[in-house]
Amino acid sequence: MRFLYSLLIIIGTPFVLLYFAIRGLRDRAYLTAWDQRFGYIQPGKQGGILLHAASVGECAAAKPLIKALLGTYPDLPFTVTTITPTGADRVRSDFGGEVDHYYLPLDLSSAVTRFLHRLRPKLIIVMETEIWPNLFQAAQLQNIPLIIANARLSSRSVARYQHVSGFVRSILQPLTWIGAQSTLDAEHLTRCGADPQNVELTGNIKFEPGIPDGLIEQSRALSSLWNTHRLVLVAGSTHEADERVVIPAFCKLLENLPEALLILVPRYPERFNRAAQLAKSFGLLVELHSADNGCSDQVQCLVVDTMGELMACYAAADTVFVGGSFGAEGGHNPLEPAVLGKPILVGPKVENSKELVALLVACNAALLVTNQQDFYKNLQTLMHDHELRNRMGQSGQNLVKKNKGALGLTMAAIARQLGSSE
Repeated sequence: MRFLYSLLIIIGTPFVLLYFAIRGLRDRAYLTAWDQRFGYIQPGKQGGILLHAASVGECAAAKPLIKALLGTYPDLPFTVTTITPTGADRVRSDFGGEVDHYYLPLDLSSAVTRFLHRLRPKLIIVMETEIWPNLFQAAQLQNIPLIIANARLSSRSVARYQHVSGFVRSILQPLTWIGAQSTLDAEHLTRCGADPQNVELTGNIKFEPGIPDGLIEQSRALSSLWNTHRLVLVAGSTHEADERVVIPAFCKLLENLPEALLILVPRYPERFNRAAQLAKSFGLLVELHSADNGCSDQVQCLVVDTMGELMACYAAADTVFVGGSFGAEGGHNPLEPAVLGKPILVGPKVENSKELVALLVACNAALLVTNQQDFYKNLQTLMHDHELRNRMGQSGQNLVKKNKGALGLTMAAIARQLGSSE
C-alpha cells in the first residue's frame, strides 16, 4: 500500500506544481522556494526542534506552544515548516528571526529523507491533522521521535481512513505521542490505529492564548483610524460563500441601523480585491484598509487587505462573524474573538471546530446561524442589544479560562520526548 501511495505522489507532483503555478498568478509567493518543496535546504543548525503547521490556522494554534518552547529550550535550534505562503508570513510576523522557516517538502520519499537528513532534528512536532506517510516513515528510519500536538480527527476522516485501515495503522502506530483535543478525537485516533498508550487527552491549545501584548492599543488605533463611533460587525477569515451571506444581510441591517459599519477580513490575500468588488456589487460604499484614508462616516464596508491584523480587528468589533463556516472550508478558529470577550456568529459548516462551537453555543457565547435570513435576524438582535453582547462576551471569556491546561500537558510530553532522545 505504501508503494502505491508513493507512486500516486510521484504521479501527482506535476499537478501540485501546476496548482502552485496557477496560484502564483495571484500570489507570487507560490512561485518561490520550489527547491524547498523537494527537500533542498542549506544545512543549518542541526539537533533542534522541527514543528510543522500547515497554514494560518495551525500557525495560530501553534503560537503559544512555540513561545513556550522557545522560552524553555532557548539553546535548541527551532524550525517551523508550513505549506502555504500565508502560513509562512504568519510565522515570520509572529517570530521573526527567532525561528527558521522552510516550506515542508512534498511527501516524496527522497524529498522528505533529504530534508530530515539536512536538518537532523531531535524532535518533530506536527500540529492538528497533518498526516504525511513518507515523512513519518523517514522520521522513524532516522530514529527521530515524532508527535502530533493538538490532534483532531473528524468523523469524515475516520470513515475515509477505514478503506485503507491497515495503511493508516502503519502510519499512526510508530508515533511516540499524540495529544488529542477531545475525547472524541482520542477515540477516532485509536480506532484508526494509534496506540492507545500513546494517545493522551490534553484539550485544545487554542484555549491557551491570552490577549497579546499591545493588542488593545493596536485595536484602539484602528478604531481611531476608522472613526468607529459606529456599531461594527467584523467578519473575519471570510471566503466567498461567507461574504454572499454576510454582505446582503448587512445591507438589510443598514435599513434600520444606517450608521453600522462592516469590516471584512478575507482569509487569503488573493481575495482582497474580489471581496471589495463583491461588496460594491451589493451597493455598499467600500474602502480598502491599505488606502490609509481612514474611514469616513459615508463608508459602509471596509476591506482589510493586509495580513496579521485579524485579532486587532476582532478587538475593535461590537459583533464578530467567524468565516469559513458557510462554505466547504469547515470553519475557522472561533476562540480568537471569545478570548477578547466578543459575541460570536458562526455559520452551520464547522467541521474543523465542531466541539469548540458546541461549547461556545452551549454557554451562550456564540450563535449558530443557518442561512442569510437567520444571520440577519440574529445580527439585528445583537447590534441592538448592548447587554446581550456583553453577556455573550463574558460567557466566552469564562469558557476560555475554564478550559486552559492543554499547553502544560503538551509541554510535559515534549520534555519526555526530548529526554528520551538524549
